Amino acid sequence: MADKILIADFGSQYTQLIARKIRELKVYSEIIPYNKLNLKYVASENPRGIILSGGPDSVNNENSPEIDASIFKKESRKGIPMLGVCYGMQLMNKLCGGSVDSAKKREYGHKRIILERESRLFSGLEKKLDVWMSHGDVLGQVAEGFDVVAMTDRHIAAFENPASLLYGVQFHPEVHHTKNGKKIIDNFLEICGCSRNWTMASYLQESLSKLKGEIGDKKVIGAVSGGVDSSVAASLVSRAIGDNLYCIFVNNGLLRKNENGEVMRNLSHLPNLSYADASHKFLSKLKGVKDPEKKRKIIGRAFIEVFEKEAKKIGADFLLQGTLYPDVIESVSAFGPSAKIKSHHNVGGLPERLNVKLIEPLRYLFKDEVRGLGRELGISEELLNRHPFPGPGLAIRCPGCITKEKLSILREADAVYIRELRKSGLYGKIWQAYAAILPVKTVGVMGDERTYDHIISLRAVNSVDGMTASPFEFPRGFLPRVSSKIINEVKGVNRVMYDCSSKPPATIELE
Repeated sequence: MADKILIADFGSQYTQLIARKIRELKVYSEIIPYNKLNLKYVASENPRGIILSGGPDSVNNENSPEIDASIFKKESRKGIPMLGVCYGMQLMNKLCGGSVDSAKKREYGHKRIILERESRLFSGLEKKLDVWMSHGDVLGQVAEGFDVVAMTDRHIAAFENPASLLYGVQFHPEVHHTKNGKKIIDNFLEICGCSRNWTMASYLQESLSKLKGEIGDKKVIGAVSGGVDSSVAASLVSRAIGDNLYCIFVNNGLLRKNENGEVMRNLSHLPNLSYADASHKFLSKLKGVKDPEKKRKIIGRAFIEVFEKEAKKIGADFLLQGTLYPDVIESVSAFGPSAKIKSHHNVGGLPERLNVKLIEPLRYLFKDEVRGLGRELGISEELLNRHPFPGPGLAIRCPGCITKEKLSILREADAVYIRELRKSGLYGKIWQAYAAILPVKTVGVMGDERTYDHIISLRAVNSVDGMTASPFEFPRGFLPRVSSKIINEVKGVNRVMYDCSSKPPATIELE
């Protein structure tokens, strides 16, 4: 990338939103752990700008996240502009010689700030701005060389040292609650002198060149599931290396109803496509396992075992996976002190040593960006708009121990749910929908007789990238109708519930 913004993560759950906003403005951004940010790394990466994210800690706490103060010297970092957000602003002030105090009254939620002086960071904006705050510390003594740019009714909301190209905001411009927050980020990109040329078309060309150079004339095993991610990844690598890609669809015994045939038909255009039935292997390894993290790790390792065996047969040196940025972010605490949410089978579930080298061309893309790349590759809209289906499959929609009986019930219930969504014209309006089977039974009455059967939980959410999600609001009458159809058509179910929680605090999948 000719132009890049580095984002040092101090543990904020909003850090990914900073990256997204910058990419939407056609500039490439990359999140790194805060402790990776030093002058040597900056010199090697040569970014156009640096952003310090927010974080849950206090800069005054012992062992709170810090960086080398020399990075704030303009000459040392070769004049690269820096922006501190919330914790990042407080750290900037402290390490430049100012102070940070504990606020008597925390500022959280919507606040109005008033601009007290002109600033390039707020160029083109009104003097009064509505922003989103989330902090318990505030700036005390402002570091030498800095000027206060904006205030709330009680505290400093923004400051700058334009001579040193240092800027800070106490609020979060990356969240949609901050009105004109994207404009503030856009202004920072202007200060950085960024060219707006990062698009999926440019990413495609760069990726093809990189893949050709990395793979050469060697062979690649492509793990495909029929979903958007693996299909785009396989199409991309296929364009780069042609028939040296060998695509394998593995039946792990955790697929939806009729998925085998559908996937093989949808992926028939891919080179050297083959099918491997490893359902017995997966289900036997999962027998009696309840813990969701153990399930994911078992599935991840079992996939690798299958692929390594297949790779040995054809002499492949590489394994292609459709890993996305949200998978990486949620699976490992790779970006500073942010919390690990869960292990994705293709990231946190992998063994430490592999006999093949991983190729993950989508690793730093969000879901909507992957769909954009798919359009550049000419993939059909029908496939690109398919709802996400997780690699671990029905295993994470079946909390508790997995049994063939529960999987059978779940497949049938899910098929009825998706069928009714399509019939009602709702499937295309939802980002992801699925049925899950809960690990409890309840009493019911059917045909004047007592039943003691399973509960099906329905989920439907809208999202952009999978990092956040909101429950879909169904038109009146749909849920009672689909509930009735599931209970009447699927033996072993006597109760249906709708999961209307958002992400966060919940995740999209149950496990």
